[in-house]
Amino acid sequence: MKLPRFAKVYHIKNYNFTLTALVFSLSVLGIFVVGSAREIYQSRQIFGVVFGLFVMVIVSLFDYVWVLEFYWLIYLVAIGSLGSVFIVGQTVNGARRWINLGFTTFQPSELAKILLILFFSRFIMNHTEDINDRSTLIKYAALSAIPLGLIFAEPNLSTTLVTAMVICLLIYVGGLSYRVIGRILLALIPTTIIFFAIVMMPHQPFLQKYQQQRILAFINQEEDQNSDEVYQQNNSVMAIGSGKLTGKGLNNNTTTSVKNGNFIPEPQTDFIFAIVGEELGFIGGCIVIALLLLIVVQCILIGIRAQDLAGRIICCGVGGLIGVQSFVNISVATGLIPNTGVPLPFVSYGLTSLVSLYIGIGFVLNVGLQPKKYQ
Repeated sequence: MKLPRFAKVYHIKNYNFTLTALVFSLSVLGIFVVGSAREIYQSRQIFGVVFGLFVMVIVSLFDYVWVLEFYWLIYLVAIGSLGSVFIVGQTVNGARRWINLGFTTFQPSELAKILLILFFSRFIMNHTEDINDRSTLIKYAALSAIPLGLIFAEPNLSTTLVTAMVICLLIYVGGLSYRVIGRILLALIPTTIIFFAIVMMPHQPFLQKYQQQRILAFINQEEDQNSDEVYQQNNSVMAIGSGKLTGKGLNNNTTTSVKNGNFIPEPQTDFIFAIVGEELGFIGGCIVIALLLLIVVQCILIGIRAQDLAGRIICCGVGGLIGVQSFVNISVATGLIPNTGVPLPFVSYGLTSLVSLYIGIGFVLNVGLQPKKYQ
């Protein structure tokens, strides 16, 4: 019987069970930590992991080369979903980032990250020969600006920056020359300095008031100890430090627990690493970081053996997304960067983020099922 175009005959030996085991282990750990942070969300997180694993396996059997034939449709779906929040989106705390589906909420920007990785992997492969030409770079910048502008307008500055960094990583993996990179940096560095100088001014036009307050509070931490932004991060750092080597244990009833005192906002999402540090200690924190690092390394290793440039970009893009989000989330929880909301991959509560990352891993696994054939 002839197989459909989207399917191929794969060899089980090429299925990366190491990556699957790492993702599953981190997800299970996330279930326990989310349950300890907010017990009401644990059952939903379990559903998200089970459903996500199912989707991951299904996606891993779809030929990514066939899927990328529809790369313009993928791009339009990403743009359409991002634009839909301004029409049917739900406003929470002044931001329109979610669509209420009745049984759950859907955050298009999380899925858009994966869709954009798929789109640009094919776009870059189509422009392998002229990737450093001015016309190609202008097209790449314009195609990037549309989704980034929509995410920024929600407003969602943190996701905008994470997505922008991943998009930059994609074109670097695609062969952008260091000469072009040097020119971009020469223009970007003074532009960034001017941007932050303007942001510091009252009535600046670029950021929302709360976004400006977070940056200013981070810069003037000693003067703004009573601000919500500094207060939250200080409590997060205190929680991580209080866990010491082995932590206080999951679901503990310790009265000195920062979590039990409700001093950490949204502990199941943005500050989930504070719960890891307090309840699993330094050892638990290192285990989470090690699992995240190993997942990123596995994605890169699969990408190195990919049969084409698009496969390599998909793997490095998904690995880069996981790495960048992990760095930002943990840096916020430890007070290294200003307070911003980015989920910790496979650990934080959030069904859209969780399932979207599983879809990304599914495509990485499919790339691994079609390794480069060496002569």
